[in-house]
Amino acid sequence: MNTLFDKIWDQHVVQIVEDGPTQLYIDRLYCHEVTSPQAFDGLRARGLKCLRPQQIFCMPDHNTPTHDQDKPIEDPISKKQVDALKKNAEDFGLSYYGMMHPNNGIIHVVGPELGLSLPGMTIVCGDSHTSTHGAMGAVAFGIGTSEVEMVMASQCILQQKPKSMRITINGKLGKGVCAKDIALYLMSKLTTSGATGYFVEYSGETVRNLSMEGRLTLCNLSIEMGARGGFVAPDETTFSYINGKPFAPKGEAWDRALAYWKTLYSGDDAVFDKELLFDAADIEPRITYGTNPGMGIGINENIPYMSDLDPKDKPAMMKALQYMGFFAGEKISGHEIDYVFLGACTNGRIEDFRAFAEIVKGRKKAERITALLVPGSWTVDCQIREEGIDKILLEAGFEIRQPGCSACLAMNDDKIPAGKYCVSTSNRNFEGRQGPGSRTILASPYVAAAAAITGEITDPRIFM
Repeated sequence: MNTLFDKIWDQHVVQIVEDGPTQLYIDRLYCHEVTSPQAFDGLRARGLKCLRPQQIFCMPDHNTPTHDQDKPIEDPISKKQVDALKKNAEDFGLSYYGMMHPNNGIIHVVGPELGLSLPGMTIVCGDSHTSTHGAMGAVAFGIGTSEVEMVMASQCILQQKPKSMRITINGKLGKGVCAKDIALYLMSKLTTSGATGYFVEYSGETVRNLSMEGRLTLCNLSIEMGARGGFVAPDETTFSYINGKPFAPKGEAWDRALAYWKTLYSGDDAVFDKELLFDAADIEPRITYGTNPGMGIGINENIPYMSDLDPKDKPAMMKALQYMGFFAGEKISGHEIDYVFLGACTNGRIEDFRAFAEIVKGRKKAERITALLVPGSWTVDCQIREEGIDKILLEAGFEIRQPGCSACLAMNDDKIPAGKYCVSTSNRNFEGRQGPGSRTILASPYVAAAAAITGEITDPRIFM
């Protein structure tokens, strides 16, 4: 039997170019303000319209400030990009959710929570973390700006079919361990190129027991292993999450959709190009110490010694440690930090704020810490207030900012100063990712919360 990836891919093939790529039909295109302007300009230059505008949704997220969103954006470049997206959406008749709109937020948070991302779909966006939507049981991947234009004009894209990989994780997660830790663990084992050329299906008892928020986090980070994308076969967790969402099918359409979605799984005899098996018991709360997401350790472990590394990895390791101000063999638990960032398309969902609040409840933010707590969408912001999480955070000395990509990538006002350390729930710790000279330590919401109240890298399990 075919894999689930084969099933979805094959159902969307328009034609296969001999000795070339596949023309693949795309169900959903998401556009944000950074990678779409040239695509719209390309359409204008050729006098083209969007073929199926009802399948395209636009919203700003990268450049949006996380405060005073009801006022004009001060940064001229950010303002220009956000204004251009609004005009382009209007000119081409596309759905547009601007700042302060109740449907606005980070596009990879909003898509699933509105029911726009559904099982069996092909989904693309000019953003690498489009892999997030794979948690819905969809084939979702990032594309370049020229490909965005291609989808706008034809609702199709030319793609080489990736190979298939199944990562099975069995067992029960330990206390204080969540989906972010699974992803950081996998990256440390596979490296940031270990899944290059593959589309990854996550399976096993551990994955099945993850909430939708957890699955979204796991699939979000697939790209950081080099994968083209990652996904989880839909099940009752998926269906109950989707049911009642604003854009989800209703009535008889729901019954028909559900019947189809229940066929979306890899059979027992499905053959993958590569299979990997892991045990959840081996995963503890994790942190990164270097300048790519694969440079990670358990929170109480030491940074590897140079003698333990493959010779070809040593130059990159030396460069990373020099940038981060760490040294080989060092234990960084207990290391003082300056900033904490909770948010991004990786960990900006309601479950992440619940986890953060669980640790800080009844405690106080460390004086030395500047904390940026940024919901992934206005829907998440509303949930935070409905559940009283805002009061818990306020009493602990934290402020909740307005939705946006925020300090994930420093394309807005939320930047980490040079030389400062930030424990971040985002997805990348590249040099300067959070601001020129910034030092990023990737972690889960639990670890971020523990750091926020102690002022140093701390095992969150001592507070649980």
